[in-house]
Amino acid sequence: MNLYHFSEEANIGLLEPQPPAGNPGGEPLIWGVAEDRASLYWFPRDCPRVAYRALPTTTPQDRALFLGHTVAERVIAVESAWLDRLREARLYAYRLSPDGFRMVGMDGYFVTKQPVRPLDVQPVGDVLARLRDAGVELRLTPSLWPLHDALLDSTLQFAMLRMKNAAPRREMVPA
Repeated sequence: MNLYHFSEEANIGLLEPQPPAGNPGGEPLIWGVAEDRASLYWFPRDCPRVAYRALPTTTPQDRALFLGHTVAERVIAVESAWLDRLREARLYAYRLSPDGFRMVGMDGYFVTKQPVRPLDVQPVGDVLARLRDAGVELRLTPSLWPLHDALLDSTLQFAMLRMKNAAPRREMVPA
């Protein structure tokens, strides 16, 4: 198994542990993700996004509500304002040995406190094409907050990344 670390920097020879972006006083770590989580990181670092997929325990109601009109196994929603930045993104996938990493939280996420020399680096390429080729449905929305809130009480597996960079909440227009 390989792990991956994604960056907008093309020439990192040695990954150094860093405190979490949202917690400068936090423990410096290097994060790696398993290949099945990679599509969550084919985005500019600061891009807010909400991703979800069904689990075996997902209710038929949640499956119908959130995935009823797609054959995609994973959906990732991004604010419409980020579309041009997605098109222009230049991202790099650093392949890492799992040696020295430990799994944290949900399956597929790993950390280490030690500097890591990547095994190799490859450009991610056209982000939109990469998502398409991976069978990920990309949804554009003016605001991530309604989806964010709806998923909190769902039976889906979800990830909400960089929400501090999301557009401010605003009132929903009544139907």
